[in-house]
Amino acid sequence: AELFQRMCELLGIDKTRTTALHPQSDGMVERFNRTLENQLAIFVEQNQRDWDRWIPFLLLAYRTSIHESTKQTPACLMFGREVRLPIDLLYGRPPEPVLPSTVDDYVSNLRGKLEEIHKFARIQMCVASDRMKLRYDVGTTKAVFSEGDAVWLYNPKWRKGVSPKLTCDWEKDLMLFLKELMNCCIE
Repeated sequence: AELFQRMCELLGIDKTRTTALHPQSDGMVERFNRTLENQLAIFVEQNQRDWDRWIPFLLLAYRTSIHESTKQTPACLMFGREVRLPIDLLYGRPPEPVLPSTVDDYVSNLRGKLEEIHKFARIQMCVASDRMKLRYDVGTTKAVFSEGDAVWLYNPKWRKGVSPKLTCDWEKDLMLFLKELMNCCIE
């Protein structure tokens, strides 16, 4: 506990909380959940009763796989080193560096290593973000509206007794009456 608190202080980590039932504030977590759900769908049996047996193996695979956007594994980003894998029992691993003898030295060394890894990951994420934007922009066109045009309005509503996943959140046949640059007011 003391080591973790010291690491948080040195690394400038603040504990935060998010709002319950508001998944938009947890984008990375929701993206991970989608990945895990997709992997589970591949491995579970037809009756879906063995899903919990697969989780440790899928988490290990996820945490030790190099991610396209960061060019690092989540384990390395979290711990500052790669984790030992079951395959390492058969083939061995390169020798581990000698660990510092005090908690302060260990935290200081870990901080330097994590800063270097995170700097590299941030650069790689910017490159990946630019690449994704270019890929997205290829298929987009600029919408041009004129006064009197009929448009659709995205207006999600919660309706009692109806599944929100099966509800159309778009309202049609709204008439555009004012246009300012990119923002449109509708009547």
